[in-house]
Amino acid sequence: MAQRRARLRLVDVAERAGVSIAAASRALSGSAGVSDEIAQRVREVAAQLGYVANVHARTLAGGASTTVGLLVHEIGDPYFTEIASGVLRVGAQQGLTVQICHTGRDPDSELVQVRTLIANRVRAIVIAGSGFVDARMQSSVKKDLQAFQETGGRVAVIGRHPLGTDAVLPDNLAGGRSITEHVLSLGHRRIAFVVGPKALTTVADRLAGVDQALGARGLSVDDMPVIEAAFTREGGTAATRRILDEHPGVTAVIALNDDMAIGVLAALRARGIAVPEQMSVAGFDDVAVAEHLSPALTTVRLPMTEMGEQALLLALKSPSARPRRRATTHELVVRESTAAPRSR
Repeated sequence: MAQRRARLRLVDVAERAGVSIAAASRALSGSAGVSDEIAQRVREVAAQLGYVANVHARTLAGGASTTVGLLVHEIGDPYFTEIASGVLRVGAQQGLTVQICHTGRDPDSELVQVRTLIANRVRAIVIAGSGFVDARMQSSVKKDLQAFQETGGRVAVIGRHPLGTDAVLPDNLAGGRSITEHVLSLGHRRIAFVVGPKALTTVADRLAGVDQALGARGLSVDDMPVIEAAFTREGGTAATRRILDEHPGVTAVIALNDDMAIGVLAALRARGIAVPEQMSVAGFDDVAVAEHLSPALTTVRLPMTEMGEQALLLALKSPSARPRRRATTHELVVRESTAAPRSR
């Protein structure tokens, strides 16, 4: 397939589309001089043949591409803000412009954004954020990224993805185990978990770590309230309201990201529940604001800025025979939001 794409020429696209070479060139470059109908037909033929990626490869060969793309799930989530800062830092060092796109954790939106970046002839693409447990949800993205790489583009991801690319892998499973062990060590046994969509590999991996810690104490995550909501501050607030209404015996809440944990704290404050005196709260990621909350948030620290740096550096390297993996560490950060449960 790669050899077939490499042999494609502009004349092949023009002949298949039934237009002149000049018209095909103008259509693919976005220049004036061709009708919208012809431009659309040429682009469709080029996409079918894989020629868009070859145009990109020629741009790279000429040294003209100084832009890289960064896809994030939630632009307002501090987790992605810190990752983006790392990507931007390396981009500035390398004299590159970083184009940031927002997917909203929607695989269809992810596909649109990837295709837009490829059409814009970026040099490399970094995808930050979780993959999907069901690999079929990213099959179209995988196909497009493979074509992009076959003709000179570079890709790296942050998180566990079924995309077959270089990856920076956050320590999600071990982090989930660490935060749960901490809460258990304080004496909590009635723990609720506030989680994002279980279709995400990040959530699946963090929950697997939770279950390992519970299993070591003869417990199971299946026996605990696990409230699924949007992986956002608002999701954390909504999930906490459910916990308070449906599971009044809970003494601790573990949120699987800090943004949700902030929402948990907001919901508890609105109900007049003191933290940690009446309810312990823990998060995951250690975003910059976590230590400045009241009370300061107990959480798992991931090196988010460094993750962004590593991902772009991987994407700027020459391709290797096999996808490269860079695993991160994690650190349990104990602050004021967790304490032993109050006697009842």
